Amino acid sequence: MDNSKKILRDHIEKVVKLTDNEFDFVIGHFALQSFKRTQFIIQAGDHVKDVFFILSGLVKLFYMDESAKQHIVSFAMEDWWETDFNAYYAQRRAVFSLACLENTETYSLSLENFNRLCSGLQKMEHFFLMKSIAGHIGSQERILSFLTSDARARYENLINKSPSLLQRVPKATLALYLGVSRETLSRLGS
Repeated sequence: MDNSKKILRDHIEKVVKLTDNEFDFVIGHFALQSFKRTQFIIQAGDHVKDVFFILSGLVKLFYMDESAKQHIVSFAMEDWWETDFNAYYAQRRAVFSLACLENTETYSLSLENFNRLCSGLQKMEHFFLMKSIAGHIGSQERILSFLTSDARARYENLINKSPSLLQRVPKATLALYLGVSRETLSRLGS
């Protein structure tokens, strides 16, 4: 089994165990894709056909407001899933953009293949349910931190949850994610 398949199988098996035949069925629904640093995977206005499992690399999901100010919703790195989920499930045009901060390799899964996979193997339906629940919890925690925490607490929470982001993400991008100026971020980091 090549490394990318092993990464995906190990990821799935943290939630559900698969036989070799079941994994062969699963992997047949995914497409391997590579993207270069700064490349868009999704741009606002695109039809969103896929959800992406990050094998290697780092991406950011963001919204660009009418004044061209960027609002970073999330980062996704190895072992994470990302897309504009509303556009993906509703088959609408993207509101968010997804761009690579590093060269990135993914497995993509179309909605059609997602539905086939879930109807063909109940274990995968359970897997995606557990991933979805974890994602909702993470989103609610992030929203709550913006409502109740100051910049220092948000920064410390980021360090505790995802310390590698400090080395992988430019300071200006981290500042956007935390909702602070670059200067404030520099003070928080010292």
